[in-house]
Amino acid sequence: MPDTRPAGGRDLIRIELPDGQGLLPSPYAEADRRQAVEDLLAGNRFRPAGLGQGPFGLAIAVRDGRLMLEIRDTADAPLHALVLALGPFRRLIKDYHLVVESHEQAVTEGGSEARIQAIDMGRRGLHNEGAELLTQRLAGKVEIDFETARRLFTLVCALHQRI
Repeated sequence: MPDTRPAGGRDLIRIELPDGQGLLPSPYAEADRRQAVEDLLAGNRFRPAGLGQGPFGLAIAVRDGRLMLEIRDTADAPLHALVLALGPFRRLIKDYHLVVESHEQAVTEGGSEARIQAIDMGRRGLHNEGAELLTQRLAGKVEIDFETARRLFTLVCALHQRI
């Protein structure tokens, strides 16, 4: 069946995070998480193998060192669950948290624009690495575009505050 959705469409129409996950260590981290959800809902490509065309809801959680992705239909009924080990992401998540803390510190202490830009470039690089790794880990399970993977990586980092 051909895909009749417009380019730049939305496969994911709902993102659910565990209760209490809005309690991030800083307003900056909370804003990052909130922006990732908003951007994901504005446009994404997330096409689980064997589930047909969406749209879908996605519940994301981290439990026992694993990333849990529960794909749901429009009525919120579970369709399929994916479980990914977080081990391969550990270094990236740890580095991401360090960069976010450095960025926040530079902004609050009135750091130079050049320093803030350099930190932000490092953050974008980590986002890119995380997106590539997430895309590789989901290969054959979910067709995902790069921007969707970047935003999901942000949520993975928000859900896993301390490694």
